[in-house]
Order: sequence, then C-alpha cells, then structure tokens
Amino acid sequence: MIESKMMAPTSYPSSSSIHFTCLRCPSGSPCISSASPFLRFFNSTIPGPYLKKHPQILSSKPPRRRSFVTSSSTRAQMAATEEKPISQDRMLVFVPPHPLIKHWVSVLRNEQTPCPIFRNAMAELGRLLMYEASRDWLPTIMGEIQSPMGVASVEFIDPREPVMVVPILRAGLALAEHASSILPATKTYHLGFSRDEETLQPTIYLNKLPNKFPEESRVLVVDPMLATGGTIVAALNLLKERGIDNNQIKVISAVAAPPALQKLSENFPGLHVYTGIIDPTVNDKGFIIPGLGDAGDRSFGT
Repeated sequence: MIESKMMAPTSYPSSSSIHFTCLRCPSGSPCISSASPFLRFFNSTIPGPYLKKHPQILSSKPPRRRSFVTSSSTRAQMAATEEKPISQDRMLVFVPPHPLIKHWVSVLRNEQTPCPIFRNAMAELGRLLMYEASRDWLPTIMGEIQSPMGVASVEFIDPREPVMVVPILRAGLALAEHASSILPATKTYHLGFSRDEETLQPTIYLNKLPNKFPEESRVLVVDPMLATGGTIVAALNLLKERGIDNNQIKVISAVAAPPALQKLSENFPGLHVYTGIIDPTVNDKGFIIPGLGDAGDRSFGT
C-alpha cells in the first residue's frame, strides 16, 4: 500500500485498488544552488591533506530531522498526521507544493514549448525535486573551521559517501542534468531501456550498474515518466539484485500515473517517490494523460 497524507485524491475512481494522497514536502528553505559551488570546493579539498591536518572534522553523523516554522493550519494537518504514524513498509509519494515546480511542469506540458526550452525546464524541475528528495537524507560532517573573523562550528555534507544517481535513458539524462550541482558528491550509472510499442514491455540496451553497490548506498533513480511502470520496476529490480534495499532508493519523476505507482507500491514497500505532478490515467499506448508527450523526443528533438 501507499501511505497517504495531506491531499485528498479526487480524480481516481472509487473502485480503484490504489489509494493514496501525497505528502507535501516542507517549503521555505533556502535554495541549495547558491551553496553548491562552496560544497564542490569542499568536496575537492577536504578529502585530501586537510582531513589529516584537521582530524576533528571527521566527526560524522547521519541525517537528522529538522524542524520548520509552520502556520496554524499546517500545524493542525501535522497533528492529524501524527495521530496516524507513517508505516515503514509502505511506499510514500511526495508532490512538493513549490510554485516553481508547478511552473516548470506547466512549461513541459505546453505542446508549443521548443526543444531547448523543454530540456531546460526538465533540468530545472529535476533540480528542485532532487533538492526535496535529499532533505534529511544526506550524511554530514561536524567540525571547526577558521572564518575571516574567528573559529566557527560547521556542518558539511560528507563527500566520502556519494549519492548514486541512476538516470534512465534517454529522458532521464535531462531530468538528472543538475544532480552534480545539487549534490556535493555523486556517482552516475546509466541505464537504457526501450519500450515495445505493442506490448509496452521494456527491453534493456545499456547497463552501467556495478556488480555490487557499497553498503548503505543512497540511490536516486531518475525516470521522468512513471506511466505503466514497466521500466521503473525493471530498473529497481536491477538495483535490488545488486544489494540495494527499497529504503535506500528515491525515485525522481516529472509526471506519475496510478498504474506505475500501483506496481511500485506492490513490489517495493518503503520506497519514496518524488514527482512534479500525478496525472489521472494512461492511454492504451502507454502515454500519461494529459502528461507531456514523449519526454525523450521532446528533450532531444529526435
């Protein structure tokens, strides 16, 4: 089952076997992109001689929950949520309520959007979704550094534990384009799938995954269109064969539909999915309706 919170579904038939709403991600945090150059500087300098010279910075800790200032209405919703604890064995779907996410989804939907702008919109949407997905998920390092005015206690993202980014070709390349600017340390492994237009079944043509992932790896799987679910299920099965558990994976998508979410819920309990929007249905050709068309074709013009 998919855990449901804070947003009642109105477009799905009552007889459907899929029952979910979407967890709204906290908003109001500063944009990560302004900090990314500094984090990249840290990533390039800290792992070397600096760590040996300043061993106190090696005090690392796992991700922690952060508190947010909320309105009275939000607090009431959170109180209602607390009455019903989130089960660890259910899939969660997040649709962040940020207006920029809505903006870029709207640009992608427009059939008049030219290829270069479409690809840029896909990349910007991916940047925002990866930012939300990495909240409270990344290990940090505590330490002290010398600022121009004195000694400061600091907290960095630990660059020794890179996030594994797995874009699903072709369209996943556009959605994952800004992964390295959002995250201080990443490793990218490509998966390529083609889908039979008659059977809608995926066939893999490129697999750059390692034979085994390090323990406790964090993996972002980037697939813009979660339509029938065949491709994303095949990709996640490949990860599981390589030692990755469901709770180590977060899926990033531009648009999702109930058939794919249902398959993910049945096969990958504990999975987290971050998407720009959830559309109501998929047609007999496997396209999301209203969707945004063929994301690969529109991203690359072929």
